Amino acid sequence: MKRFITKRVLSSTNSLRSPRCFSQHAQKQTPLPENEIPVPKLPPFDYSPPPYTGPSAEEILAKRKEYLSPSLFHFFSKPLNVVDGKMQYLFDENGRRYLDGFGGIATVCCGHCHPDVVDAIVKQINRIQHSTVLYLNHAIADFAEALASKMPGNLKVVFFTNSGTEANELAMMIARLYTGCQDIISLRNAYHGNAAATMGATAQSVWKFNVIQSGVHHALNPDPYRGVFGSDGEKYAKDVQDIIDFGTTGHVAGFISEAIQGVGGIIELAPGYLPAAYGSVRKAGGLCISDEVQAGFGRTGNHFWGFETQGVVPDIVTMAKGIGNGIPLGAVVTTPEIAEVLTRRSYFNTFGGNPLCTAAGLAVLKVMEKENLQENALVVGSYLKKRLTELKDKYEIIGDVRGKGLMLGVELVTDRQQKTPAKAETLHVMEQMKELGVLIGKGGFYGNVFRITPPLCFTKEDAVPKKSRYEIRKKLVSRLILDFGQVVCAFGA
Repeated sequence: MKRFITKRVLSSTNSLRSPRCFSQHAQKQTPLPENEIPVPKLPPFDYSPPPYTGPSAEEILAKRKEYLSPSLFHFFSKPLNVVDGKMQYLFDENGRRYLDGFGGIATVCCGHCHPDVVDAIVKQINRIQHSTVLYLNHAIADFAEALASKMPGNLKVVFFTNSGTEANELAMMIARLYTGCQDIISLRNAYHGNAAATMGATAQSVWKFNVIQSGVHHALNPDPYRGVFGSDGEKYAKDVQDIIDFGTTGHVAGFISEAIQGVGGIIELAPGYLPAAYGSVRKAGGLCISDEVQAGFGRTGNHFWGFETQGVVPDIVTMAKGIGNGIPLGAVVTTPEIAEVLTRRSYFNTFGGNPLCTAAGLAVLKVMEKENLQENALVVGSYLKKRLTELKDKYEIIGDVRGKGLMLGVELVTDRQQKTPAKAETLHVMEQMKELGVLIGKGGFYGNVFRITPPLCFTKEDAVPKKSRYEIRKKLVSRLILDFGQVVCAFGA
């Protein structure tokens, strides 16, 4: 069944309305005639969820407002009530199917309710859900061994946590203990978590509360699109050396960075940056930490870990999200020598490494290997990026297309030269894509970057979108919405 698209009339691709005018105009939505713009349908999918008999979206939202923290927020003017999921699809309370282009914030790597992962979880929970790491259980040891086999160099000692925030907190503490220094260098625009130390390492004001955050220095972000040095990674890395020389004693505890900044708007680090930055940090006695919470587990396609795209080997690697396909699970992996520092006192995590979560983690690794999901991320992601780049050549509102594999970002701007963030337009297009049945995320400091991080089981079957029979040039944003829908909806058979 074809759906209406909001009518949007703009004078030209170079004359976009201001965000304020756009927002006002967006409230006046006029459906186009059904035969004017054909809307792509989702590919066929052999699954129908059972009827939903639970509370409505309105009832849930009312309870949420009364009983849950007011800090919680949601996408879309009318929040989506997700009640079922299967592989790359989600279903709402009415049984409508949506293509999940966000993957629970780069978390669902194998696909929603993948049968092998579900089977592993059910079998484990029927045996024992939790005891404690004070007793022996093969699940934690088996997964640690399998995880270590995916790491380069001597990175083979694993500490399990419950989240990426916990993993980064532990990694930073290890670096400080091992070196005897307190200074940590992070990057501007970074996001590493919302606990005490990780909030200090995070460098976006929107994610930072006014609490004590000491001992962290934020270096220039090696952002090829908005950064002062473009794609020259070594020039950005000089700022790391300057921080060491002028902001510390000359010795540091460590350096932490994401391989691709996720919350920051899918920012790839400029080529050559990490080798130069790691060199300065190690010369100052520090450890190098790679935050792989979003970019790890094959999501970048060409490598299993994001840091490998820059040809470096960190001293500590942190991970979460994709590691458990939605199960609360995180990990820190380091060398035996560095891991030894935690024996100076007692370190313990009640739930970290519990049998249920580690059984799920091992199942995820097996599915990734069996179904070649890393290779699929490379093939499908490269194709999708190519199609999105073609849209950039077509529409002035797209300022940049970036990322690797199935971790892609599309930044919208109202002026390409000034790179003025198109915030209202981004929200509007997200709403319209939801109406088409496609869910994507957003990020970036200005909230104007589409984050496309779907489950890695997206396929390329029936992926070539049909050319629209209509070209209505004055309806720029409507055409942009349509093309996004055609590109993204094309995946999923």
